[in-house]
Amino acid sequence: QLVEKLIAKDFGVFLDLKFHDIPTTVQKACEAASRLGVWMLNVHASGGTAMMQAAREGVAKSGRQPLLIAVTVLTSMNQSALKEIGVEDELQNQVLRLASLTKQAGLDGVVCSAQEAQLLKKQLGADFCLVTPGIRPKTASLDDQSRVVTPAQAIGWGADYLVIGRPITQAADPSQALQAIDQELRLA
Repeated sequence: QLVEKLIAKDFGVFLDLKFHDIPTTVQKACEAASRLGVWMLNVHASGGTAMMQAAREGVAKSGRQPLLIAVTVLTSMNQSALKEIGVEDELQNQVLRLASLTKQAGLDGVVCSAQEAQLLKKQLGADFCLVTPGIRPKTASLDDQSRVVTPAQAIGWGADYLVIGRPITQAADPSQALQAIDQELRLA
């Protein structure tokens, strides 16, 4: 109900549920999420091409057109975390591989670290949407993030949308934290 209430008040909702399941389940989940009227939703690219195509089909069945993006490698993960789950390739290569699969599956873009933004824009095109978490102002704590950049760096490197959570929500004065980020971006 919260999502529906926000949409009714004209908020653009990014439904960050990172669907990752068998294709049929993901198709139904994406159709239901899209019917809510969300602005953007996501799946995990590691679910593979068939799952991502099913997600796209679910969105199409809904009669809505939210942005549909796929998570590549979580910004909390580094090279050793990838090796732990059996991925031996370099982190940047894994991100590019998953982003390429995402584009082939017909999705709008990916969630990735802004550290990969320049590479992805060059390889996959300027219209391929990049949503970048792990954004931290210079003065903010890293928390559990491994691959972080400042808001200005992210925009400069080609990010289309910045995901900035805890530096705002856990600040002593969230409004002031948001204003400081806005000011940083205006000066960039």
